[in-house]
Amino acid sequence: MRSAAALFAERGFAAVSTVELGEAVGMSGPALYNYFPSKEALLAELLIDASRRLLEGGRALVSEAGTPDEVLSRLVRFHLDFATADPDTIRIQDRELAQLPADANHQVRSLQRQYVQEWDAVLASVRPELDAAERQTRLLGTFGLLNSTPHSADSTGDRAAEILAAMALRALVGAVGG
Repeated sequence: MRSAAALFAERGFAAVSTVELGEAVGMSGPALYNYFPSKEALLAELLIDASRRLLEGGRALVSEAGTPDEVLSRLVRFHLDFATADPDTIRIQDRELAQLPADANHQVRSLQRQYVQEWDAVLASVRPELDAAERQTRLLGTFGLLNSTPHSADSTGDRAAEILAAMALRALVGAVGG
């Protein structure tokens, strides 16, 4: 699956053939069908798995002891670590969701919504004066920022995660217009 993610991230889902996918893992393209019924099923497995891992990790962090501010910081670090460890999946999650069959797309979107809801509950505890619409805007903007890690990490090296974490926390909890 990592080989498929790398190919999809590099060239795009539509531009990668099953023959190329098979070659990347040392088998023939048709042999891939022993593991996945289609190329779309492979993409679905990649994106559903990533969404589940994010949701499970987020839920685990939310259930740990700590102040809401501490939990929010842990969520930011967790997401950054995920984006750094699995940049190809972050790239294809951003670009290829529309390529999924409707049922898989719905499943990924549902998992993503649940993940955002975990963050939203924490943010509501940190900034109770924010209404739901503003929290959503802040959260979705923050995810865009955090998911840019694979794109920005090269330019700032090891500092990228710290820079993005600080920016994310300011975006989430900073004053309106500030």
